[in-house]
Amino acid sequence: MKNERKIGVVLSYASIAISTLVQLLYTPYLIKSLGQSEFGLYSLISSIISYLTILDLGFGNALVVYTSKYRAQGKIEEEKKLHGMFFLIFCFVGFVATILGFILYYNLDLFFGKTMTSLEIQKAKIMMLILTFNLAITFPFSIYSSIINAYEKFAYQKFVAILSTLIKPFIMIPLLMIGFKSITMTIVITVVNIVVLLSNYIYCRKELGVRVRYSGFNTKLFKTIFAYSFFIFLGVIVDKINWSVDQFILGTVSGTIAVSVYSAASQINTLFVNLSTAMSGVLLPKISKMVANNADDAVLTEEFIKVGRLQFLVLFLMVSGLVLFGHEFFITWAGPEYSESYLIAIILTVPLLVPLIQNLGISILQAKNLHKFRSVLYVVIAMVNVFLSIPLAKAYGGIGSACGTAISLIIGNIIIINIYYHKRAGLNIKKFWKVILKMCVPFLIPICFVLVLKSLISLKGIIHIVVFGSIYTILYSIIAYLYVLNSYEKEIVDKILIRFHLRRKG
Repeated sequence: MKNERKIGVVLSYASIAISTLVQLLYTPYLIKSLGQSEFGLYSLISSIISYLTILDLGFGNALVVYTSKYRAQGKIEEEKKLHGMFFLIFCFVGFVATILGFILYYNLDLFFGKTMTSLEIQKAKIMMLILTFNLAITFPFSIYSSIINAYEKFAYQKFVAILSTLIKPFIMIPLLMIGFKSITMTIVITVVNIVVLLSNYIYCRKELGVRVRYSGFNTKLFKTIFAYSFFIFLGVIVDKINWSVDQFILGTVSGTIAVSVYSAASQINTLFVNLSTAMSGVLLPKISKMVANNADDAVLTEEFIKVGRLQFLVLFLMVSGLVLFGHEFFITWAGPEYSESYLIAIILTVPLLVPLIQNLGISILQAKNLHKFRSVLYVVIAMVNVFLSIPLAKAYGGIGSACGTAISLIIGNIIIINIYYHKRAGLNIKKFWKVILKMCVPFLIPICFVLVLKSLISLKGIIHIVVFGSIYTILYSIIAYLYVLNSYEKEIVDKILIRFHLRRKG
């Protein structure tokens, strides 16, 4: 089981790396093949249908927790009844999702009739039907993915995720070359998803010996599970509002081209979030044990700072790189018409850096059972995001809606939550920020060097971006090792260098 976890962690990072590479290489071709308007249309419908995934209500996470609990206690019959009950719940959720999908289908003209052509509305409706069908099947069969997760079969799960990421563009690129467009994309995505769901079902039956059968509904257990999953559900709502609502708003007030420009920036933003959560998410069990063993707040603060430093080193390199080279990157990557994507990406990503380097705080709040405040706060802030983004989007388009999201992030995810960490969770936030700000100073050297270099030599094309980016990364790494890293962090770097035979032991 321990090896399974190690393999799972390695494959998790491999999945992020492969997904990032595929996204960077595939998206420009996708934009050029579909055209700016149709790419925006596809992005808009995908973001709308993603709202329906919140109907999961946090039950997927709850299923993992309770299955693991029953397995640890040897309660085989209770586990079987749990799976049967959840299968019924997810079938009902799938039915509700289908109904809501049809309601959206019949009301697309109402939402987007003023900003879309009749042909775009027609295509949007077809994609909506296909993706609604996809979701209706996904919900009942998602139980098998949760069971595999609870059984800690991470290697299989991550391998399937990597394979799915690679197969979609492998199938789509020849179809795009022939002339197929966004509707075909939604069909391919649905077919691949069904294959993955069937694969999970077969794996559960053949390898894990799990057969899901309904054998009664335990109302008392359902109430307990719902109480646990509700605040996870709130977190999912917040994520959907913060990272999907801008595209919906732009679709209603500006049209598909504005959505396309915003979506290009949003993809870069998603890469930052995925990298950060991959680094911090695995630490929840450790933090839970520390809290259970009555670890002192000073000890938790040190852990908070230790992980925050590591995340800052990686994420600040990416954010500063985006600021320095992002404009040229978007023009080269997606085309001149996406130059505005650079500003949108900066507006979204720079304030996001703070909550991303403090992700371990979420685990600390969960371990201390203080996460309810955070969940409720973020729902309120998400509502503020909507109210700010609508008028700003009308006035300034994608940049305006991004500003609405950024302002809400600064108020809730930075100012209020940092006060809560300090006052209620017992973390020494003043010490945390002293450490982080001290780390920033030496990095002014490589930043200033690149700015001078850019003033002398203009960036043109992918080769210049790669060369300048490599120079900046090397300088950043050297400055980090000489002036920023502490002994613990240098030890990590040294082990990596020794492992790849780039440095001798001792």
